[in-house]
Amino acid sequence: MRTITRPLQRTTQLNSAAVEAEWFHIDATDRVVGRLAASIATVLMGKHKPTYTPHVDTGDFVVVTNVEKVHFSGKKWEQKKYAWYTGYTRQRTEVAGKRLEEKPDQILREAVRRMLPKNKLANAMLTKLKLYAGPEHPHQAQQPTELDPTTIR
Repeated sequence: MRTITRPLQRTTQLNSAAVEAEWFHIDATDRVVGRLAASIATVLMGKHKPTYTPHVDTGDFVVVTNVEKVHFSGKKWEQKKYAWYTGYTRQRTEVAGKRLEEKPDQILREAVRRMLPKNKLANAMLTKLKLYAGPEHPHQAQQPTELDPTTIR
């Protein structure tokens, strides 16, 4: 019987001190909300990096502009409802089209929030998401690199 010896492969696990976050910019013009949110959630979690560690926040900052120009497929602008509890004995609902008029950033923020893990790191990951309704953003000093969300998977 012949034994085969293989070299040991090392895995790296980062700690929070070794993480260096980058800044990315995404233009949300004519992007489908769900597909864009999945790509953003991947970058916020850090799964696009080879050094991804599940129990450490290894994600990067994401600046999204033109969030008022996203779209849903089909009739979701009239049919999709967002619901929340008011604190009284009722629940409020709002149609996606009305929410786009009043708070366009909330549509994408909720979609990304629901795609993040349900643990204590999710809030820290969500604070690295910066959403702006227009084409301008105040994060030019960080020099964010342009990111095409279709290349992330």
